[in-house]
Amino acid sequence: MKDIYILGIESSCDETSASIVKNGTEEISTVISSQIDIHKDFGGVVPEIASRHHVKNITMVLESCLEQAHMTMDQIDAIAITYGPGLIGSLLIGLEAAKTLSFVYNKPLIPVHHIAGHIYANSLVKELTFPLLAVVVSGGHTELIEMTDHYKFHKIGGTLDDAIGECYDKVARVIGLEYPGGPKIDKLAAIGQDTYKLPIPLQDDSYNFSFSGLKSAVINLSHNLEQRGEEIRKEDLATSFQKVAVESIISKVRKAIVEKDIKNVIVAGGVAANNGLRNAMKDLTDELGVELSIPPMKYCTDNGTMIAAAGYYAYLDGRIADLNLNSKSQDVLK
Repeated sequence: MKDIYILGIESSCDETSASIVKNGTEEISTVISSQIDIHKDFGGVVPEIASRHHVKNITMVLESCLEQAHMTMDQIDAIAITYGPGLIGSLLIGLEAAKTLSFVYNKPLIPVHHIAGHIYANSLVKELTFPLLAVVVSGGHTELIEMTDHYKFHKIGGTLDDAIGECYDKVARVIGLEYPGGPKIDKLAAIGQDTYKLPIPLQDDSYNFSFSGLKSAVINLSHNLEQRGEEIRKEDLATSFQKVAVESIISKVRKAIVEKDIKNVIVAGGVAANNGLRNAMKDLTDELGVELSIPPMKYCTDNGTMIAAAGYYAYLDGRIADLNLNSKSQDVLK
């Protein structure tokens, strides 16, 4: 069988990335231009600024990706592009670059949902075994998704308000940690003590999540301590917060594994890099005798590699778009 090389392009938020992946599992080259330092002063991503830097970086990223792979566009079989969800301005920059390459070089254009990309980052580690449960945890998403085969997605639960990564960043801001706050809370949580009482949200019979109440509880606690002239012990608050945040995810994952007789679990999204969550997921799956897959840290955050990997399976599934493909800031995974 002929090897298939997919060029993946990702620009849904503040990373401009391109990658070439062989047969959906072998990374040939990846280039990422991050904007973290640019947005740090604002405490979060500024959409207009992100778009401008994608315009500035996209050509250089694509050229560097091909150079590192020692390949030309003639050797690429198809172009996979994140069409959504994400920041609409950022998405459009990557999409227009992909559509231009598709037109000029007469290559198939493969639309990839951003969450599908995160899920298929696991295929770069080992072959996906179905049926499985995908635990999607990121700055914009917290979802439980069942898969019975490639590109067969069934969402069984999701956040009713804030995503887990968004909650981490907002809590970090409250206690004075600079953006991005999630990794910093994770580090502090490893050295602190669980001394602050915080509520575990949405303890019900559903597979859904809620993090706005937890965020509000941290804000109220911070204000109360400030009014009493007491200093926040950042490492202890980080520990208490992360314990509750992780437990709220683990409890719903446990419920899904037991009730649906799940044998394979994968974790996907930027928060999959969180050590507290990774350790808790391993403990849970070891306890229940379930196979667990979590991508290496470099595949957890946004990158073109995951888009190329997902694009390979979409290509095999015949998911080819024409040049009328448009970006969507919100879209259902299907």
